[in-house]
Amino acid sequence: MTLRVDPKGNELRALRQAATWRGKQVLEIGCGEGRLTLRLAGLGARVIAIDPDAQRVRAARRALPARFTERIRYRVGSAQPLPYRSGSFQRVVFAWSL
Repeated sequence: MTLRVDPKGNELRALRQAATWRGKQVLEIGCGEGRLTLRLAGLGARVIAIDPDAQRVRAARRALPARFTERIRYRVGSAQPLPYRSGSFQRVVFAWSL
């Protein structure tokens, strides 16, 4: 059985309603294999996506479509402490992570 997350596009619709993404520098904390990362890039964001699980980051990098290679950077990392200066991002996303 194939798992389909958000087949009706509710998550994407909610992202569009929540903020303007086009041209924004976004930090995604807990990116996993990059499902949400790709959606953010599709909305026009430039994304630094971090996750502490190196295996999931490798999977995200392998699955990165060529059209997003200039918009997405995957990094192994933790939210504590963040290695970025204050003001580096216009948006921060922390979703589906504990």
